[in-house]
Amino acid sequence: MTLQFDQGPSGRWFFVSADGTKHDNVTAVRSFPVAAPEEGIALVDVDGKELLWISHLARVEEPARSKIMTAMTQREFMPKILRLYGVSGFVTPCTWDIETDRGRTQLLLKGEEDIRRLSVTVLLVTDGHGVQFLIRDLAQMDRYSRKLLDRFL
Repeated sequence: MTLQFDQGPSGRWFFVSADGTKHDNVTAVRSFPVAAPEEGIALVDVDGKELLWISHLARVEEPARSKIMTAMTQREFMPKILRLYGVSGFVTPCTWDIETDRGRTQLLLKGEEDIRRLSVTVLLVTDGHGVQFLIRDLAQMDRYSRKLLDRFL
């Protein structure tokens, strides 16, 4: 699929539809950001109206594909937890010392219900400030991190 999706001088994204109409202030939105991050992507205008539906990102030719990925990354903020260095305690609330794909930080776990299992290997952890952290593959984490997580699951 060939499409024109680009960033203007103001930093906002635009899309040119098949009929040649230019749509400004366009946002790329994932339907299933955790379960299927490259499937079901919509380009929507400033009012939330769908301009284009992309069933699978692999069907979009470069360079539009990488530009759509960049636009979605700018919009979304869901750091991935790569490792746990330690926890302040095994009862909640407690503070976790973690390494994410964006650097080392701490999160406050208010309750065990703030850890949601999305699948056998995928976890979504919400900290005390509402920031959601993703553990993409529990099995790929180091042994110490898995041992700490087992105390909360």
